[in-house]
Parts: sequence; structure tokens; C-alpha cells
Amino acid sequence: MSTDLDTLARKTLSQVLRDHPDPASLDLGENLVETYGITSLNKVLFLTSLCKAADVGLDNFTEDDLAGMRTLGNVVDALRPHARLKG
Repeated sequence: MSTDLDTLARKTLSQVLRDHPDPASLDLGENLVETYGITSLNKVLFLTSLCKAADVGLDNFTEDDLAGMRTLGNVVDALRPHARLKG
């Protein structure tokens, strides 16, 4: 799997958003709640799916880490050191 983490994160987020926007249109700097209207449940579903796809254990993150993931960029930056994407 030679998927870039940014692309994978965008694709995964698009899948949990109600209107399923084009993943390429999702901005890494936008607030997940304010801009995309993501709910707490959808954030959990998004992070769980993304971590599974990127082969990153959720146990790498504390509750504070998860709370700090306010933008797609925050999520990507937090996962990057733990990601074992094959490429």
C-alpha cells in the first residue's frame, strides 16, 4: 500500500462526513468541528478507521492527544511518527 498519509486521512474523513466531499477538497488546516461539522462520534469513527488503515494503534495516543486533534493536519502530524505505511 503506497498511500500517502495525507491522502489516506482525507479519504477516511470524507467517508465519515455526511455529504462525502471530494477528499482532495478537504483542507488540512480547517477545524474538523467548525468547518466540517464532525461530531464526537464521527471523530472517533474517523480516528479509529484512519488508525486501522495506517496500521497505527490508538494506544499510542492519550486522551489529551486525541482532544488536540482539532484539524486534519493535527491528526496527520500526530499519526505520522507512528505510521508504518508501505511504499
